[in-house]
Amino acid sequence: MRLILRIAGTWLIGLALVLLVVDGTKSLGANAVVFTSLADLWTSVHPPSLQGVEAFFESRFFAQLLDAALKAVLQYPAFSVFGVLGIVLALAGRTPRRERYLRADQI
Repeated sequence: MRLILRIAGTWLIGLALVLLVVDGTKSLGANAVVFTSLADLWTSVHPPSLQGVEAFFESRFFAQLLDAALKAVLQYPAFSVFGVLGIVLALAGRTPRRERYLRADQI
């Protein structure tokens, strides 16, 4: 399971870097800082799936809360959403650190 989390995290971090390069290229061309929001990216890739997710959230118990959370996440830059998710997955998949506490005479 840890291997799958680390691989998925690495892929998402790679995707975030690609999206950051794309936004940087657009920024250089426009002579201004340009960020592609997650909503813009999702609509350019596959609009029916975004509508499906919105319809799914509308049918849930906490529909207003889920709708507000989805709209907030969709306004963030796409590279930051994928980057944070990738870092979280990569950290969740790392091996647990074993702390050893030694006395001064054991060193």
